[in-house]
Amino acid sequence: MAWWLCSDTISHGAGWASELSGSDLAERFRSGDVRALARAITLVEKRDPSVRDLEAALKDPGQAYVVGFTGAPGTGKSTLVDALLTLLRKLDRSVAVIATDPNSPFTGGAILGDRIRMQRHALDPKVFIRSMGARGHLGGLSLAARQAVRFLGAFGFDPVILETVGVGQSELEVAAVADTTVVVLTPNLGDGVQMIKAGILEIADIFVVNKADLEGHHRAVTELRGMLSLSNPSGSRKAWRPPIIATSAARREGIDELWEAILAHRRHLESSGRAQELAQKRLRDETAEVAAEIARERVRAALAGDPDLVDRLLAEGTPYATAEEILDRTR
Repeated sequence: MAWWLCSDTISHGAGWASELSGSDLAERFRSGDVRALARAITLVEKRDPSVRDLEAALKDPGQAYVVGFTGAPGTGKSTLVDALLTLLRKLDRSVAVIATDPNSPFTGGAILGDRIRMQRHALDPKVFIRSMGARGHLGGLSLAARQAVRFLGAFGFDPVILETVGVGQSELEVAAVADTTVVVLTPNLGDGVQMIKAGILEIADIFVVNKADLEGHHRAVTELRGMLSLSNPSGSRKAWRPPIIATSAARREGIDELWEAILAHRRHLESSGRAQELAQKRLRDETAEVAAEIARERVRAALAGDPDLVDRLLAEGTPYATAEEILDRTR
C-alpha cells in the first residue's frame, strides 16, 4: 500500500480517520496504524485542539533524528533525498520525509512535487512521505512541520528527513529544526560572496556539491573549502568542521559518503553533549511559536467580534496599544 499523503488530505481512509475519537486515535497510533499517524498530522495542520489530548495520551514523544536538506531551487534536493531514501531502505531503516512546498494563495494546497520525484518508494510500507505546505513561512518550515516531526518520532520513524522550499535567506530556519543540516550547492551556482551573505557557512553541518558530473564541480569544492578555512582558522579541537561531499544524485554517486557524514555528525553531537542542548532549544523555540500562534488567533477573534474596537483602532491608529488591550482581556 502506498502512503502518499498531501497537505490537508489523507489519501487513504479519510472517512475512517475522521470518525475516530481522541482515545481511539491514540490507541490505533500506538498499535502502528499508519492511517492514525496520517490523521494526527492532518489534525496538526488544521490546528485542531484535539492534538493536545493526543500528545498527552501518547506520553512518549519519540526522538527521531532529523536531517534537513536546504539550498537554492534547482540544486537537486529532491533527487538527492530520493537517492538517500533508496540507500536507507537497503539498510532496512524506516524513514519518513516531510517535503514542504509553497502553498497556493487561492486553495492553500501544496505543489506536491515530491510525488513525482520519489514515486519509486510508493509501494514501500517503511517509507512515509508527507507533503506539507509552507503555510506562509518563507523558509518552508511551518509550526505544523515541527509538530509532525514529533509524531513521526513517536511512531518509530528514524531518521526523519526535511526537504525545504528553497526560497532565499529565510531558508536558514531549517537549522533550528534539524539535528543535521545539509546544504546543497551545485557548480556555477554563483560566487562565494553570495554564499557568505546568505549565512550558509554558519548553518551547514554538511555541504553537498551536487551534480558533480557537471564541469566546474572541482572548482566549487575548492572554493568552498577555502572559505571554510577562513571562517574558522583556529577552531576548538572538539568543534565540528563541515565536510564537503561531492554527489551526483541522478547517478546515485556519493550517497554512501553523504550518509556516513550524517552518521559522523550524529556521533559528534552525542559525544559532545550538543544533542541534548539542541533538543532543549527546539522545545523552547516551538513553545514560543505555539504561544505566538495562540495569541494571534485570540487577537483575530477579538477584532472580528468587536466592531467598536475596530472602529477605535481605525480612528486612533494605535495597533500596539490595541494589541496589548486585547491580550490583557484574554489572559
